[in-house]
Amino acid sequence: MSSTYEDQLAAVLGSIEALERDAEDAAWERLDSLTKPARSLGRLEELAARVGAVQGTDHPSVERKAIVLAAGDHGVALRGVSPYPQEVTWQMVANFSAGGAAINQIAAAVDAELVLVDVGVARDLSALSDVRHEKVAWGTQDLSVGPAMSREECAQAVLVGVRLARELVERGITLVGTGEMGIGNSTSAAALTAAFTGARPEDVVGRGTGLDDAGVRRKAEIVRDALVVNHELLVDPLGTLAALGGFELACLTGVVLGCAEERTCVVADGYISGAAALAAVRLCPNASDTLFASHRSTEPGHTVVLDALGLKPVLELDMRLGEGTGAALSMGIMDAAARVISGMATFAEAGVDRSSAEEAAS
Repeated sequence: MSSTYEDQLAAVLGSIEALERDAEDAAWERLDSLTKPARSLGRLEELAARVGAVQGTDHPSVERKAIVLAAGDHGVALRGVSPYPQEVTWQMVANFSAGGAAINQIAAAVDAELVLVDVGVARDLSALSDVRHEKVAWGTQDLSVGPAMSREECAQAVLVGVRLARELVERGITLVGTGEMGIGNSTSAAALTAAFTGARPEDVVGRGTGLDDAGVRRKAEIVRDALVVNHELLVDPLGTLAALGGFELACLTGVVLGCAEERTCVVADGYISGAAALAAVRLCPNASDTLFASHRSTEPGHTVVLDALGLKPVLELDMRLGEGTGAALSMGIMDAAARVISGMATFAEAGVDRSSAEEAAS
């Protein structure tokens, strides 16, 4: 008897174990022995210790970077939750493919490979040869009148992300970022955030791609409708993700899970990627061990997500673009953190008198 996608996902979830904390202790021991005043690099050292803990070494490296940019369309977009038409989703994927978007420039700046994935765009993108074609369906259903996806469709999309993470790690990637494209997906992120945290719709809905005040209020009502109409389906994390999510969010949920399975650092972008990461942690709490937050979006719901995940963002730059831009920028900081702990000399290695150096610094 063949297994269902949900069965396959359950096997993945069961394989993800919690990290041992000994490696983080060893990382801090090395950090405190390096030729600098103790803890003088602040949060950079916290990042270095966490990266070391994930990789199980006090000499970590995240030089090999990749960003998974997943795309999908949303039925709820037809409700006017964005000032942009749904067609912009496929047009932006073509722009990514041509190298003309913000993420292309920022990914190049940090030497990160960009992996484009069509998980549910409502258009045939087969002509774009550098796009990974993993379409589960041609967009979701309208979440405000019923479930966006079936459980099997959702599990299938999650497994696409798991598989991508495995393949990247097998190719030697040591740091994975998540990004997305999908008109209407901030509505989906808001609905997921409200469902997973109990927050009120009006507290997790923002302007998205540029709504006015009336548009924000209408969007909050649509999120409230989605929570009510799908109430009986919000019984577990997979049911919630299926009812309120999107194919690209489900894929990024899988990327987070796959990185946890492979003991590989994964950094989530802004609000939409953050909501996908929250879904991953709800599906498997151990997934939080390998997860980092890149920045704090100006979308109000993102702070709710970060608080729920217990994560402090690497950057605060008042960004809200998505596409993986914040994830890419934070990768440069994380790379620097790993180079500090791995490349700096200890006092003993450098022949520096530690007691004299500490006395001079005090």
